[in-house]
Amino acid sequence: MSTLIDFPVKPETRPYLDAFRGIAGEPDWLERFRRRSLDRFAELGFPGRRSENWRYLDLQPLAKNPLLPAARGHETVVPAELLIEGRGVRLVLVDGRFAPKLSRLDLPEGVWLGSMQRAIAELPELVRAALEDIAQPFAALNAAFFADGFVLDVAPGVVIDQPIEIVHLASAAGSLHTRSLINLGAGSRMTVLETYIGPSENNARYWRNDVAAWQLGEGASLTRVALVEEGADAVHLGEVAATIGAGATLDGFVLLLGGDTVRHEASVTMTGDHAHCRLDGAFIVAGREEANIVTTIDHTAIGGTTSELIKGVAAGRAHGAFQGKIIVREGAQQTDARQTSRNLILGRRAVIDTKPELEILADDIKCAHGASVGELDEAALFYLRARGIPTEEARRLLVEGFLREAVDGIAHPAIREHLLGRLGARLARLESE
Repeated sequence: MSTLIDFPVKPETRPYLDAFRGIAGEPDWLERFRRRSLDRFAELGFPGRRSENWRYLDLQPLAKNPLLPAARGHETVVPAELLIEGRGVRLVLVDGRFAPKLSRLDLPEGVWLGSMQRAIAELPELVRAALEDIAQPFAALNAAFFADGFVLDVAPGVVIDQPIEIVHLASAAGSLHTRSLINLGAGSRMTVLETYIGPSENNARYWRNDVAAWQLGEGASLTRVALVEEGADAVHLGEVAATIGAGATLDGFVLLLGGDTVRHEASVTMTGDHAHCRLDGAFIVAGREEANIVTTIDHTAIGGTTSELIKGVAAGRAHGAFQGKIIVREGAQQTDARQTSRNLILGRRAVIDTKPELEILADDIKCAHGASVGELDEAALFYLRARGIPTEEARRLLVEGFLREAVDGIAHPAIREHLLGRLGARLARLESE
Protein backbone atom coordinates (compact mmCIF):
# COMPACT_ATOMS: atom_id res chain seq x y z
CA MET A 1 0.00 0.00 0.00
CA SER A 2 1.54 3.31 -1.05
CA THR A 3 0.37 6.85 -0.34
CA LEU A 4 -0.05 9.91 -2.54
CA ILE A 5 0.30 13.32 -0.87
CA ASP A 6 -0.59 16.38 -2.93
CA PHE A 7 0.74 19.10 -0.59
CA PRO A 8 4.26 20.26 0.34
CA VAL A 9 5.89 18.04 2.94
CA LYS A 10 8.76 18.57 5.33
CA PRO A 11 11.90 17.14 3.66
CA GLU A 12 12.93 15.06 6.69
CA THR A 13 9.65 13.12 6.44
CA ARG A 14 10.18 11.97 2.84
CA PRO A 15 12.07 8.71 3.67
CA TYR A 16 9.20 7.64 5.93
CA LEU A 17 6.60 8.49 3.31
CA ASP A 18 8.47 6.42 0.74
CA ALA A 19 8.77 3.49 3.18
CA PHE A 20 5.07 3.40 4.07
CA ARG A 21 3.35 0.17 3.01
CA GLY A 22 0.66 -0.43 5.61
CA ILE A 23 -0.26 -3.89 6.88
CA ALA A 24 -2.12 -6.32 4.65
CA GLY A 25 -5.49 -7.58 5.81
CA GLU A 26 -6.31 -4.73 8.17
CA PRO A 27 -9.85 -3.26 8.21
CA ASP A 28 -10.66 -0.28 6.01
CA TRP A 29 -11.11 2.10 8.95
CA LEU A 30 -7.56 1.41 10.13
CA GLU A 31 -6.10 1.84 6.66
CA ARG A 32 -7.80 5.24 6.40
CA PHE A 33 -6.53 6.19 9.86
CA ARG A 34 -2.96 5.27 8.92
CA ARG A 35 -3.09 7.36 5.75
CA ARG A 36 -4.55 10.35 7.61
CA SER A 37 -1.85 10.03 10.26
CA LEU A 38 0.92 9.89 7.67
CA ASP A 39 -0.42 13.08 6.08
CA ARG A 40 -0.32 14.74 9.50
CA PHE A 41 3.30 13.70 10.06
CA ALA A 42 4.29 14.94 6.60
CA GLU A 43 2.71 18.29 7.42
CA LEU A 44 4.30 18.69 10.86
CA GLY A 45 7.76 17.19 10.35
CA PHE A 46 10.31 16.82 13.12
CA PRO A 47 9.94 19.34 15.97
CA GLY A 48 12.93 21.60 16.58
CA ARG A 49 14.25 23.58 19.50
CA ARG A 50 11.96 26.49 18.58
CA SER A 51 9.07 24.35 19.74
CA GLU A 52 8.65 25.04 23.46
CA ASN A 53 7.76 21.43 24.15
CA TRP A 54 10.96 20.17 22.50
CA ARG A 55 13.44 22.94 23.29
CA TYR A 56 15.68 20.79 25.51
CA LEU A 57 16.19 17.88 23.10
CA ASP A 58 18.37 17.74 19.99
CA LEU A 59 16.58 15.73 17.29
CA GLN A 60 18.76 16.82 14.40
CA PRO A 61 20.79 13.57 14.31
CA LEU A 62 17.54 11.61 14.00
CA ALA A 63 16.14 13.97 11.38
CA LYS A 64 19.31 13.79 9.26
CA ASN A 65 19.79 10.02 9.58
CA PRO A 66 16.40 8.31 9.14
CA LEU A 67 15.63 5.11 11.03
CA LEU A 68 13.02 3.25 9.03
CA PRO A 69 10.79 0.49 10.46
CA ALA A 70 12.82 -2.46 11.67
CA ALA A 71 12.46 -5.95 10.30
CA ARG A 72 11.01 -8.61 12.56
CA GLY A 73 13.72 -9.72 14.97
CA HIS A 74 14.39 -13.15 16.38
CA GLU A 75 12.80 -14.13 19.66
CA THR A 76 15.46 -14.12 22.33
CA VAL A 77 15.82 -14.51 26.07
CA VAL A 78 14.72 -11.70 28.34
CA PRO A 79 17.54 -10.99 30.86
CA ALA A 80 16.43 -12.41 34.20
CA GLU A 81 17.80 -9.44 36.15
CA LEU A 82 15.34 -7.17 34.35
CA LEU A 83 12.30 -9.14 35.52
CA ILE A 84 10.60 -9.22 38.89
CA GLU A 85 10.50 -12.56 40.66
CA GLY A 86 7.40 -14.73 40.61
CA ARG A 87 5.11 -16.48 38.17
CA GLY A 88 2.78 -13.64 37.39
CA VAL A 89 1.32 -12.51 34.07
CA ARG A 90 3.89 -11.32 31.52
CA LEU A 91 3.52 -10.05 27.95
CA VAL A 92 6.67 -9.64 25.85
CA LEU A 93 7.11 -7.60 22.67
CA VAL A 94 10.25 -8.19 20.60
CA ASP A 95 11.07 -5.40 18.16
CA GLY A 96 7.57 -4.04 18.59
CA ARG A 97 5.73 -7.34 17.97
CA PHE A 98 4.06 -9.77 20.34
CA ALA A 99 6.28 -12.75 21.26
CA PRO A 100 3.94 -15.55 22.46
CA LYS A 101 6.76 -17.97 23.35
CA LEU A 102 8.22 -15.47 25.81
CA SER A 103 4.88 -14.43 27.28
CA ARG A 104 2.82 -15.89 30.10
CA LEU A 105 -0.85 -14.96 29.88
CA ASP A 106 -2.66 -16.88 32.62
CA LEU A 107 -5.37 -14.29 33.09
CA PRO A 108 -8.05 -14.06 35.77
CA GLU A 109 -11.68 -13.68 34.79
CA GLY A 110 -12.58 -10.18 33.69
CA VAL A 111 -9.16 -9.33 32.25
CA TRP A 112 -8.34 -9.21 28.53
CA LEU A 113 -4.64 -8.90 27.72
CA GLY A 114 -3.14 -9.47 24.30
CA SER A 115 -1.44 -7.96 21.30
CA MET A 116 -2.80 -4.87 19.60
CA GLN A 117 -3.15 -6.81 16.35
CA ARG A 118 -5.38 -9.35 18.08
CA ALA A 119 -7.38 -6.56 19.75
CA ILE A 120 -8.01 -4.90 16.37
CA ALA A 121 -9.81 -8.10 15.31
CA GLU A 122 -11.52 -8.94 18.62
CA LEU A 123 -12.13 -5.55 20.26
CA PRO A 124 -12.39 -3.15 17.31
CA GLU A 125 -14.67 -0.59 18.96
CA LEU A 126 -12.41 -0.27 22.00
CA VAL A 127 -9.34 0.14 19.80
CA ARG A 128 -10.99 2.65 17.47
CA ALA A 129 -11.95 4.85 20.41
CA ALA A 130 -8.31 4.97 21.54
CA LEU A 131 -6.76 5.63 18.10
CA GLU A 132 -7.31 9.37 18.01
CA ASP A 133 -4.03 10.94 19.07
CA ILE A 134 -2.28 12.27 15.96
CA ALA A 135 -1.89 15.88 17.08
CA GLN A 136 1.82 15.48 17.79
CA PRO A 137 4.26 14.58 14.99
CA PHE A 138 5.65 11.35 16.44
CA ALA A 139 2.24 10.16 17.60
CA ALA A 140 1.11 10.64 14.00
CA LEU A 141 4.13 8.74 12.65
CA ASN A 142 3.42 6.00 15.17
CA ALA A 143 -0.19 5.77 14.06
CA ALA A 144 0.92 5.26 10.48
CA PHE A 145 3.57 2.63 11.19
CA PHE A 146 2.72 0.76 14.39
CA ALA A 147 2.95 -2.97 13.84
CA ASP A 148 1.73 -4.10 17.24
CA GLY A 149 1.58 -3.24 20.93
CA PHE A 150 -0.66 -4.46 23.71
CA VAL A 151 -4.20 -3.94 24.98
CA LEU A 152 -5.18 -4.45 28.62
CA ASP A 153 -8.93 -4.27 29.23
CA VAL A 154 -10.20 -4.79 32.79
CA ALA A 155 -13.87 -5.29 33.62
CA PRO A 156 -15.56 -3.13 36.30
CA GLY A 157 -14.84 -4.18 39.87
CA VAL A 158 -11.91 -6.51 39.07
CA VAL A 159 -9.01 -6.22 41.52
CA ILE A 160 -5.61 -7.78 40.72
CA ASP A 161 -2.92 -7.65 43.41
CA GLN A 162 -0.14 -9.35 41.42
CA PRO A 163 1.56 -6.90 39.04
CA ILE A 164 1.38 -7.47 35.28
CA GLU A 165 4.70 -7.20 33.46
CA ILE A 166 5.00 -5.78 29.95
CA VAL A 167 8.49 -6.21 28.45
CA HIS A 168 9.55 -4.25 25.36
CA LEU A 169 12.71 -5.89 24.01
CA ALA A 170 14.73 -4.44 21.11
CA SER A 171 17.13 -6.61 19.12
CA ALA A 172 17.26 -5.02 15.64
CA ALA A 173 18.29 -1.72 14.09
CA GLY A 174 15.70 0.69 12.69
CA SER A 175 12.54 2.15 14.22
CA LEU A 176 10.04 0.32 16.44
CA HIS A 177 6.54 1.78 16.60
CA THR A 178 4.23 0.36 19.25
CA ARG A 179 0.68 1.44 20.10
CA SER A 180 -0.94 0.29 23.34
CA LEU A 181 -4.06 0.77 25.44
CA ILE A 182 -4.96 0.26 29.09
CA ASN A 183 -8.68 0.48 29.85
CA LEU A 184 -9.89 0.08 33.45
CA GLY A 185 -13.57 -0.31 34.21
CA ALA A 186 -15.25 1.39 37.17
CA GLY A 187 -13.87 0.31 40.53
CA SER A 188 -11.14 -1.93 39.09
CA ARG A 189 -7.58 -1.87 40.41
CA MET A 190 -4.23 -3.12 39.09
CA THR A 191 -0.48 -2.56 38.82
CA VAL A 192 1.56 -2.65 35.60
CA LEU A 193 5.36 -2.71 35.27
CA GLU A 194 6.65 -1.83 31.79
CA THR A 195 10.32 -2.44 31.01
CA TYR A 196 12.09 -1.18 27.89
CA ILE A 197 15.28 -3.12 27.16
CA GLY A 198 17.94 -2.69 24.49
CA PRO A 199 20.77 -4.97 23.37
CA SER A 200 23.52 -5.15 25.97
CA GLU A 201 26.36 -6.37 23.73
CA ASN A 202 26.04 -4.85 20.26
CA ASN A 203 25.25 -1.15 20.00
CA ALA A 204 22.50 -1.38 17.40
CA ARG A 205 21.15 2.05 16.49
CA TYR A 206 17.40 1.99 16.86
CA TRP A 207 14.53 4.34 17.61
CA ARG A 208 11.68 3.26 19.84
CA ASN A 209 8.55 5.36 19.28
CA ASP A 210 6.02 4.21 21.87
CA VAL A 211 2.51 5.67 22.21
CA ALA A 212 -0.10 4.60 24.75
CA ALA A 213 -3.58 5.60 25.93
CA TRP A 214 -4.86 4.98 29.45
CA GLN A 215 -8.54 5.22 30.35
CA LEU A 216 -9.61 5.02 34.00
CA GLY A 217 -13.29 4.64 34.76
CA GLU A 218 -15.04 5.95 37.88
CA GLY A 219 -13.24 4.86 41.05
CA ALA A 220 -10.62 2.83 39.15
CA SER A 221 -6.99 2.70 40.27
CA LEU A 222 -3.95 2.18 38.04
CA THR A 223 -0.36 1.99 39.23
CA ARG A 224 2.03 2.03 36.31
CA VAL A 225 5.80 1.88 36.69
CA ALA A 226 8.15 2.21 33.70
CA LEU A 227 11.83 1.25 33.63
CA VAL A 228 13.84 2.41 30.59
CA GLU A 229 17.21 0.71 29.98
CA GLU A 230 17.70 1.06 26.25
CA GLY A 231 20.87 0.35 24.27
CA ALA A 232 23.72 2.86 24.33
CA ASP A 233 22.93 4.29 20.86
CA ALA A 234 19.14 4.15 21.12
CA VAL A 235 16.55 6.89 20.81
CA HIS A 236 13.52 6.35 23.03
CA LEU A 237 10.44 8.56 22.66
CA GLY A 238 7.51 7.54 24.84
CA GLU A 239 4.16 9.32 24.88
CA VAL A 240 1.17 8.61 27.14
CA ALA A 241 -2.27 10.21 27.07
CA ALA A 242 -4.47 9.42 30.08
CA THR A 243 -8.02 10.29 31.12
CA ILE A 244 -9.08 9.89 34.75
CA GLY A 245 -12.74 9.54 35.73
CA ALA A 246 -14.47 10.60 38.93
CA GLY A 247 -12.80 9.33 42.09
CA ALA A 248 -10.19 7.41 40.08
CA THR A 249 -6.49 7.27 40.93
CA LEU A 250 -3.48 7.23 38.63
CA ASP A 251 -0.15 6.46 40.31
CA GLY A 252 2.72 6.68 37.81
CA PHE A 253 6.49 6.40 38.07
CA VAL A 254 9.23 6.36 35.42
CA LEU A 255 12.93 5.56 35.89
CA LEU A 256 15.20 6.48 32.96
CA LEU A 257 18.53 4.65 33.19
CA GLY A 258 19.70 3.92 29.64
CA GLY A 259 19.67 5.19 26.08
CA ASP A 260 21.45 7.90 24.10
CA THR A 261 18.37 10.13 23.75
CA VAL A 262 15.37 9.40 25.98
CA ARG A 263 12.13 11.33 26.36
CA HIS A 264 9.08 10.35 28.40
CA GLU A 265 5.95 12.46 28.02
CA ALA A 266 2.70 12.06 29.96
CA SER A 267 -0.46 14.10 29.33
CA VAL A 268 -3.22 13.54 31.89
CA THR A 269 -6.74 14.93 31.75
CA MET A 270 -8.73 14.69 34.97
CA THR A 271 -12.29 14.59 33.67
CA GLY A 272 -14.15 13.49 36.83
CA ASP A 273 -14.61 15.09 40.23
CA HIS A 274 -12.22 14.16 43.07
CA ALA A 275 -9.75 12.33 40.83
CA HIS A 276 -6.18 11.78 41.99
CA CYS A 277 -2.91 11.77 40.07
CA ARG A 278 0.67 11.14 41.19
CA LEU A 279 3.44 11.28 38.59
CA ASP A 280 6.92 10.76 40.00
CA GLY A 281 10.14 9.97 38.18
CA ALA A 282 13.91 9.98 38.11
CA PHE A 283 16.65 9.95 35.50
CA ILE A 284 20.42 9.42 35.34
CA VAL A 285 22.44 10.65 32.36
CA ALA A 286 26.20 10.44 31.76
CA GLY A 287 28.64 10.84 28.89
CA ARG A 288 26.74 12.77 26.21
CA GLU A 289 23.32 11.27 26.94
CA GLU A 290 20.10 13.27 26.94
CA ALA A 291 16.95 12.60 28.98
CA ASN A 292 13.70 14.58 29.22
CA ILE A 293 10.63 14.07 31.38
CA VAL A 294 7.66 16.10 30.18
CA THR A 295 4.27 16.18 31.93
CA THR A 296 0.98 18.01 31.48
CA ILE A 297 -1.81 17.52 34.01
CA ASP A 298 -5.11 19.18 33.14
CA HIS A 299 -7.67 19.59 35.95
CA THR A 300 -11.13 20.06 34.47
CA ALA A 301 -13.29 18.92 37.42
CA ILE A 302 -13.80 19.71 41.10
CA GLY A 303 -11.63 18.47 43.97
CA GLY A 304 -8.75 16.87 42.05
CA THR A 305 -5.32 16.29 43.56
CA THR A 306 -1.94 16.14 41.85
CA SER A 307 1.51 15.35 43.22
CA GLU A 308 4.74 15.31 41.24
CA LEU A 309 8.31 14.63 42.36
CA ILE A 310 10.98 14.44 39.65
CA LYS A 311 14.64 13.89 40.46
CA GLY A 312 17.55 14.01 38.03
CA VAL A 313 21.28 13.31 38.06
CA ALA A 314 23.68 14.35 35.28
CA ALA A 315 27.39 13.57 34.92
CA GLY A 316 30.01 14.03 32.20
CA ARG A 317 28.65 16.23 29.40
CA ALA A 318 25.12 14.88 29.70
CA HIS A 319 21.95 16.96 29.56
CA GLY A 320 18.76 16.29 31.51
CA ALA A 321 15.53 18.25 31.61
CA PHE A 322 12.12 18.32 33.26
CA GLN A 323 9.17 20.27 31.89
CA GLY A 324 6.00 20.03 33.91
CA LYS A 325 2.75 21.93 33.52
CA ILE A 326 -0.33 21.78 35.73
CA ILE A 327 -3.48 23.43 34.40
CA VAL A 328 -6.45 24.23 36.65
CA ARG A 329 -9.52 25.09 34.59
CA GLU A 330 -12.10 27.65 35.65
CA GLY A 331 -14.55 25.03 36.95
CA ALA A 332 -11.92 22.95 38.76
CA GLN A 333 -12.38 24.46 42.22
CA GLN A 334 -10.84 22.84 45.34
CA THR A 335 -7.89 21.51 43.34
CA ASP A 336 -4.77 20.64 45.35
CA ALA A 337 -1.64 20.37 43.18
CA ARG A 338 2.07 20.17 44.07
CA GLN A 339 5.04 19.90 41.74
CA THR A 340 8.69 19.50 42.74
CA SER A 341 11.85 19.10 40.64
CA ARG A 342 15.18 18.43 42.37
CA ASN A 343 18.40 17.83 40.46
CA LEU A 344 22.03 16.95 41.08
CA ILE A 345 24.98 17.92 38.88
CA LEU A 346 28.13 15.77 38.97
CA GLY A 347 30.86 17.67 37.15
CA ARG A 348 31.26 21.06 35.52
CA ARG A 349 30.05 20.17 32.03
CA ALA A 350 26.78 18.44 32.88
CA VAL A 351 23.55 20.42 32.49
CA ILE A 352 20.03 20.02 33.85
CA ASP A 353 17.16 22.32 32.87
CA THR A 354 13.96 22.40 34.87
CA LYS A 355 10.76 24.25 34.05
CA PRO A 356 7.76 23.66 36.35
CA GLU A 357 4.65 25.66 35.42
CA LEU A 358 1.21 26.39 36.85
CA GLU A 359 -1.68 27.77 34.82
CA ILE A 360 -4.50 28.59 37.24
CA LEU A 361 -7.93 29.77 36.12
CA ALA A 362 -9.81 28.98 39.36
CA ASP A 363 -9.66 30.77 42.73
CA ASP A 364 -10.51 28.15 45.39
CA ILE A 365 -7.34 26.07 44.99
CA LYS A 366 -4.04 25.12 46.65
CA CYS A 367 -1.13 24.90 44.21
CA ALA A 368 2.63 25.07 44.60
CA HIS A 369 5.76 24.26 42.63
CA GLY A 370 9.49 24.39 43.15
CA ALA A 371 12.76 23.46 41.49
CA SER A 372 16.42 23.19 42.47
CA VAL A 373 19.71 22.26 40.77
CA GLY A 374 22.83 21.74 42.86
CA GLU A 375 26.00 19.75 43.44
CA LEU A 376 26.88 17.04 45.95
CA ASP A 377 27.00 18.18 49.56
CA GLU A 378 30.72 18.50 50.25
CA ALA A 379 30.15 18.36 54.00
CA ALA A 380 28.31 15.06 53.69
CA LEU A 381 31.02 13.72 51.37
CA PHE A 382 33.73 14.74 53.85
CA TYR A 383 31.77 13.09 56.69
CA LEU A 384 31.65 9.74 54.86
CA ARG A 385 35.31 9.90 53.80
CA ALA A 386 36.34 10.72 57.36
CA ARG A 387 34.80 7.43 58.43
CA GLY A 388 36.90 5.39 56.04
CA ILE A 389 34.53 5.17 53.06
CA PRO A 390 36.40 5.56 49.73
CA THR A 391 35.53 8.67 47.72
CA GLU A 392 33.81 6.83 44.83
CA GLU A 393 31.69 4.75 47.18
CA ALA A 394 30.81 7.83 49.24
CA ARG A 395 29.66 9.68 46.11
CA ARG A 396 27.59 6.68 45.05
CA LEU A 397 25.92 6.46 48.45
CA LEU A 398 25.01 10.14 48.38
CA VAL A 399 23.60 9.97 44.85
CA GLU A 400 21.62 6.83 45.69
CA GLY A 401 20.19 8.47 48.77
CA PHE A 402 19.21 11.50 46.70
CA LEU A 403 17.33 9.43 44.10
CA ARG A 404 15.85 6.91 46.50
CA GLU A 405 13.23 9.35 47.78
CA ALA A 406 11.43 9.17 44.44
CA VAL A 407 11.66 5.36 44.17
CA ASP A 408 10.47 4.85 47.75
CA GLY A 409 7.09 6.23 46.75
CA ILE A 410 6.32 3.00 44.84
CA ALA A 411 3.84 1.07 46.98
CA HIS A 412 4.42 -2.45 45.62
CA PRO A 413 7.41 -3.89 47.54
CA ALA A 414 8.65 -6.29 44.83
CA ILE A 415 8.65 -3.56 42.17
CA ARG A 416 10.26 -1.06 44.53
CA GLU A 417 13.10 -3.45 45.41
CA HIS A 418 13.54 -4.38 41.76
CA LEU A 419 13.96 -0.73 40.74
CA LEU A 420 16.33 -0.05 43.61
CA GLY A 421 18.45 -2.95 42.38
CA ARG A 422 18.54 -1.58 38.84
CA LEU A 423 19.32 1.88 40.20
CA GLY A 424 22.22 0.47 42.19
CA ALA A 425 23.61 -1.30 39.12
CA ARG A 426 23.44 1.93 37.11
CA LEU A 427 25.14 3.96 39.84
CA ALA A 428 27.95 1.39 40.03
CA ARG A 429 28.80 2.25 36.41
CA LEU A 430 28.33 5.98 36.75
CA GLU A 431 31.80 6.89 38.01
CA SER A 432 33.46 5.30 34.99
CA GLU A 433 31.43 7.24 32.40
